[in-house]
Amino acid sequence: MIRRLINKVLGKKTATGPRILPLDKHGIRREQIHSCALKVTDTLAREGYAAFVVGGAVRDLLLGGTPKDYDVATNATPDEIRRLFRRSRVIGRRFQIVHVYCGPDLIEVTTFRAATPLAEDEEDDARVTSADGMLLRDNVFGSQEEDAARRDFTINALYYDPEKQEVWEWHGGVADARKKVLRMIGDPAQRYREDPVRMLRAARFAAKLEFHIDPATRAPIAELAAMLARIPPSRLFDEMMKLLLSGHAERGVKQLRAEGLHHGVLPMLDALLDDPARQKFLHCALHDTDLRIRQGHSASPAFMLASLLWFDMREELRKNRTRGLPEQSALFEAMDTALERQRRALAFPRRLDGMIKEIWSLQSRFEQRAGARPFRLLSHPRLSAAYDFLMIRAESGDASQELADWWGRFQDAGEAERAEMLLPAQSTDTQRRRRKRRKPSNASPAEGD
Repeated sequence: MIRRLINKVLGKKTATGPRILPLDKHGIRREQIHSCALKVTDTLAREGYAAFVVGGAVRDLLLGGTPKDYDVATNATPDEIRRLFRRSRVIGRRFQIVHVYCGPDLIEVTTFRAATPLAEDEEDDARVTSADGMLLRDNVFGSQEEDAARRDFTINALYYDPEKQEVWEWHGGVADARKKVLRMIGDPAQRYREDPVRMLRAARFAAKLEFHIDPATRAPIAELAAMLARIPPSRLFDEMMKLLLSGHAERGVKQLRAEGLHHGVLPMLDALLDDPARQKFLHCALHDTDLRIRQGHSASPAFMLASLLWFDMREELRKNRTRGLPEQSALFEAMDTALERQRRALAFPRRLDGMIKEIWSLQSRFEQRAGARPFRLLSHPRLSAAYDFLMIRAESGDASQELADWWGRFQDAGEAERAEMLLPAQSTDTQRRRRKRRKPSNASPAEGD
């Protein structure tokens, strides 16, 4: 009788299957699902396949949010999925995923994946782990129950059936979502060893959702954090950008440091957060980025990296000036050194270097407010990003507020007002003295020209 009462209140659960919650127990209506995701699930269901909206989209809808992406899970194979959708393509080699397109929209469709290895006597064991338990390949198709078991956190192992408007849960994800608890499925230490990036995901989800990490889920992190060193730097970069561009970067960075996870990916956080001046700058940069994202504006990984590495670059620039390098050479070498040092830990693409360097190098050009130089700077393609960076510097006390205000007015002013705003040009004698200081003492007159 008690069991029947519990099932009536919380939803039905078969003897060996999931707990199935009807609409009145979860509140997610079919109309809330993206039309392209509905097209995919309806088509699969019409052909006799199981089809569920899965993972983060279900979690976000359950929490009253708006999903950014929709994923679908099914028991259809990639080839079967591909045949059903004209505008689709199969990606991946070992474990194939199908991308289905509806106009500009994309739905990722995956076949249920197993959480257990193949039998020992099978020739192609596609689930391979290293000696310390790290998962090297995980490419076995399986049942929905196995698919749920291989997911990381309970709140991400939720399946929504749009046809019946039911939520299927295998590991108590609905209750955890309502209690704001982030809990690992299975043994946390083993799951972290399989994929150390799950530790970073724990920090990211806790910050993004404002959840607290279950004590058993948190406990192994301190011991296993060093395993992040084995993750390819490119994958670490992708995960860190998800955290820093989530709209909750401020909390995410604090969570990262609280768990001791930053040493392997962002070791500069210790210096940034321990120095009051740097801490204020980081706070302003993260807050500004979070605000832009929440307002629906774009945010650039290059801008975030420029913020995180600004003081590293400045320290290198100081050393290069002490060595007597010419200003231009000192700056270029400092930028290269700061970027390459961090790239060894976090393999960000070299295509971002150009924007980072332009943001940095334009900071000194803002000081030039005489003659034609301010007008030339107005046409620079990175002016907007560099000016945003200048405003963060001014807000944190790293640059003059008067300078930032001047450039704000100068950009909005008309031609006549701009001409009146220009500062007096430096005297020729002052310019000569500066050139003389930069000139090597042993240079011949010809070398100095």
